[in-house]
Amino acid sequence: MSEQNRLSDGDAAPEFSLPDADGNTVSLSDFRGRSVVVYFYPAASTPGCTKEACDFRDSLAELNEAGFDVLGISPDKPAKLAKFRDAEGLTFPLLSDEDRAVMTAWGAFGEKKNYGKVVQGVIRSTFVVDPDGKIAKALYNVKATGHVDRLRKEIGA
Repeated sequence: MSEQNRLSDGDAAPEFSLPDADGNTVSLSDFRGRSVVVYFYPAASTPGCTKEACDFRDSLAELNEAGFDVLGISPDKPAKLAKFRDAEGLTFPLLSDEDRAVMTAWGAFGEKKNYGKVVQGVIRSTFVVDPDGKIAKALYNVKATGHVDRLRKEIGA
């Protein structure tokens, strides 16, 4: 994936409106005035994505206390997201980007290496959006394990 498709600190966060696990529309603009962590992951109920989601779940109280909401976005259908949420006790919105248009706008979909091969897919990425809708932190190709702890240290949550 070319670097120009990626967001940088200070860029305006691309607006989106996506269905959540229950089919309700959630928009980035719903969070204006608050900081929000938006993270993109490849697939619900897979080992790495489950670990990452559970780390966000386990850190949610501290993140919320520090003024950060959390949104997870994957290409899964809402019904699969609901199953994932219920199985793992996730308490933050999981959003469905089936056509990957939002992921593409955020630079979180494109070429990546998977077991040494170049493939098209979801690039595990995390963003911190400030209360004015600007990117405060853009992190691409993050690791599922340990990522949330590092992010919390970086943002003071």
